Amino acid sequence: MRGRPTLFGRPDGRQDILARLAQHRVLGDAPAAELAWLVDHGVTEHYSPGHVVTKKGEQTDHMIILLEGHIVIRADRGAGAHKIFEWRAGDVGGRMPYSRGASPPMDAVAEKATDVLSIEKDCFPDMIRECPIVTQKLVHVMLDRARTFTSADLRDEKLISLGKLAAGLAHELNNPASAVVRSSKTLMDSLTAAEDAARILVYAKLTEAQFAAIEKAREICESSIAAAPKTPLERADREDALLDWLTDHRATEEYAVPLADTGVTPSALDLLAVSVQGLELEAALGWITASCTVRTLASEIEKAAIRIHDLVGAVKGFSYMDHAPTPEPTDIRQGINDTLKMLAAKTRSKGVTVDVNLPEGLPKAYVVGVELNQVWMNLIDNALDAAPAGGHVEVSAAEDRDRLVVRIVDNGPGVPKEIQARIFEPFFTTKGVGKGTGLGLDVVRRLVQRQEGSVDLESVPGRTEFQVGLPLA
Repeated sequence: MRGRPTLFGRPDGRQDILARLAQHRVLGDAPAAELAWLVDHGVTEHYSPGHVVTKKGEQTDHMIILLEGHIVIRADRGAGAHKIFEWRAGDVGGRMPYSRGASPPMDAVAEKATDVLSIEKDCFPDMIRECPIVTQKLVHVMLDRARTFTSADLRDEKLISLGKLAAGLAHELNNPASAVVRSSKTLMDSLTAAEDAARILVYAKLTEAQFAAIEKAREICESSIAAAPKTPLERADREDALLDWLTDHRATEEYAVPLADTGVTPSALDLLAVSVQGLELEAALGWITASCTVRTLASEIEKAAIRIHDLVGAVKGFSYMDHAPTPEPTDIRQGINDTLKMLAAKTRSKGVTVDVNLPEGLPKAYVVGVELNQVWMNLIDNALDAAPAGGHVEVSAAEDRDRLVVRIVDNGPGVPKEIQARIFEPFFTTKGVGKGTGLGLDVVRRLVQRQEGSVDLESVPGRTEFQVGLPLA
């Protein structure tokens, strides 16, 4: 949509535009004859605040040289609309010589009153011939603009992926961290109970044979932890049997709950009751129960700590914290496994089964590991989104001649044939508003190409496969 043609209400409009062009940041030091050519072949226009300079998806047919004002493109990439590109006085926008005439991802809007000199694309062949210095400057502007768009897209997509990573990691860390806190609190109570029971046993002046029987019972309890009931029904039956035994021997019935967790049977306790009776049996059962509980809680804390350690290691591996961002021989299996750990919460929430086939003898790829992990994050996350609840995703890799080919497959509805050619375009998405930025696959394409690799799509209803080909180390 064009603005209102004008010479800004000045009778000496041509000289005024020439003077303003001479002060232009990009074109100001071009030869005066070339600036005069631009003025003679251009149209001055004024855009009021809110004026749509170029609509989303429409290719502009003219170049605009901003003399005054501010034009902005804003986009919503899932966290509210924000500025992704802008032109101010001294910039050049729109279509340019040698450009492919790409359309803006969103409306380009004048933020405030804006004056421009507009040059139609039909004038470009003559401009290239008559204004070589201006043309050279415009080529540099296009290169800078492409770099700015690319770096902005990569930065935004990395931030989005970082958000997914943080959310998944927080969910994954919450369970083992909660287990550590919960078990630590219970551990303190169990240690106190064990100390109290041990004190009673010392005062009871038991014989060496009785202490041996108590120690034997404790060893049986600890060794039977692996044989503890696996199902709620089995545990309830074991707890009832132990409760009956404790009642028969006039011992504290509450011991039935922790003893059931160890897997010990009433017959094993019978051996203890032969040597120890009465108050001594009560104290012995209290000490054995507390001792087994302490060991069980310590084991749970250890497992939770190992889980946290593994998750932190996965994040470190995923982000390549101790590696420079340069190509190097890289084991892609580690990166894929780290990515799957980061997405474990999402995988569980959808009930998706992920089958991983990464052979031990897989050759290394010559890539930048941290960038490749960004590729795995986007592709596997998309596959989980596409797979139905209870569906499945397959991740496999194999050597194919001089390439390492990774395949990521989901059993979702597939990508319609008519849009498969556009799936890697920036800002193109099939997800609902606020659920997709349209940048994920574009970033995948750029990062893979930067590694001298390739990415392809094959999709039919019920099966979508992305193939990533990478150079071998």
